[in-house]
Amino acid sequence: MTEKILLVDDETAILQGYQRLLRSEFQVDTVVGGPAALLAIEQNGPYAVVVSDMRMPQMNGVQLLARVKSIAPDTIRIMLTGNADLETAMNAVNEGSIFRFLTKPCNKETMGKILTAGLVQYRLVTAEKDLLEKTLSGCIRVLTEVLSLVNPAAFGRAMRVRRYVGHVAQGLRLANPWRFEIAAMMSQLGCVTLDPATVDAVYSSQELSPEEQQRYDVHPMVARDLLRNIPRMEPIAWMIAHQNQPAETGDHVLEREAVELQMGAEILQVALEFDDMVRRGGSKTEAGHLLSRRHGGLDPDVFQALVELETEKEERPVRASPIEELTSGMTVEQDVRDSAGTLIVAKGQEISFPVLLKLRSLRQKGTVAETITVSVPAGAAEKPATPPGMAKAASAVTK
Repeated sequence: MTEKILLVDDETAILQGYQRLLRSEFQVDTVVGGPAALLAIEQNGPYAVVVSDMRMPQMNGVQLLARVKSIAPDTIRIMLTGNADLETAMNAVNEGSIFRFLTKPCNKETMGKILTAGLVQYRLVTAEKDLLEKTLSGCIRVLTEVLSLVNPAAFGRAMRVRRYVGHVAQGLRLANPWRFEIAAMMSQLGCVTLDPATVDAVYSSQELSPEEQQRYDVHPMVARDLLRNIPRMEPIAWMIAHQNQPAETGDHVLEREAVELQMGAEILQVALEFDDMVRRGGSKTEAGHLLSRRHGGLDPDVFQALVELETEKEERPVRASPIEELTSGMTVEQDVRDSAGTLIVAKGQEISFPVLLKLRSLRQKGTVAETITVSVPAGAAEKPATPPGMAKAASAVTK
């Protein structure tokens, strides 16, 4: 068993005794007192199981495990006390979501069984979470691929905003960071209903007609309607819908997860505004300062994270490549437009297999240039392999 267990008590001798009994079967750390336990979780976590004594100075077991639930919700929480009164048990269960409630003295066999049950529960919880995150991420990648084909400008913006939001979530150590990144990735999904020329005009700072502006303004609500019927996507749909008005209240989803969703919508709004300013030539520092004044109620670390985000500077060989020689994994280094001026692939977009098929199809029609300026990741093969099972499809397009 590789998962770690944390034992918390205010008596060192008791901790040493349990460690001697359990260390042959479990990976056990011990700390004295609640504050030290929280510090250990922050510095040495994650812990699969936390076992806490009830009676401790400064912070009792109920208070500690309630905090653990907040900062490490996947951790399984077990209470150990010599005061097995009903009120203590009820408080522990209600405030700390306790997995098991044990009384002192607790022998090795009983403790071992409970810890094993806790580890099994932890694996179930984390496996479900991992499956959920990977499944949702896979679905989202499909949707973003569709967006990249239908509206390259919107896709390019979504990928930039995803990078901003991901950096902020990491810097703030937010719980469920994948939610914020998926919200950023899907923030422009509603643009699939718009004429690509409209989106291109918005990102080029061109003035829209009143009708075009009205259609563009509702794209967050379109994305919300597309996403909110997907299980577990309701909170993400809410954040996207409120990317331009995060302070609005009264929504039933907001009432359930107020803090996380409110912050997510605000971070998304700031990231979008930051992208607008930087794309129009403003410096990151100026944009950060202006946004910090405009959104004074938001954590200052959000703006600091945006300002400190370094530009990606991976060394990549750049060359003009015939479309027939393009491969998945290359990155487009200039906007690709057709003969009518419509944006086909935005600068900075990685070439995926569907994009590759689209370019080859358009080249066969003679509506795009023969060569495109691309870069190849450092260390990659000169001609990366076509995805398995796709070679025949690629060949068919070029015939």
